[in-house]
Amino acid sequence: MYIYNVTSKIDADIHQEWLAWLKEEHIPDMIETGCFTEAGILRLLETDDTEGPTYAVQYSAESKSLYNHYIEKFSHSMRQKSFDKWGNKFIAFRSLMQVVN
Repeated sequence: MYIYNVTSKIDADIHQEWLAWLKEEHIPDMIETGCFTEAGILRLLETDDTEGPTYAVQYSAESKSLYNHYIEKFSHSMRQKSFDKWGNKFIAFRSLMQVVN
């Protein structure tokens, strides 16, 4: 199992709208690619939230080839949709992790 983690810092002025979009549109779009089986949303604690909160969304992929398929076929358009909607109101970084246990 692989976890594709996307950590995002969100401007405070779009926080609630962004969170609703994430739950109602973005995560369903990610699952619909067929590359991920589920997603979980986590809010980072003990961080500086003066400019806005930080979230991590973890998408589960059953294999590295499914993750690679997402990167090759879908990642550019999914990122572009986010930028088209939110512009520079967020920053994100991504990482891939392998479940060990």
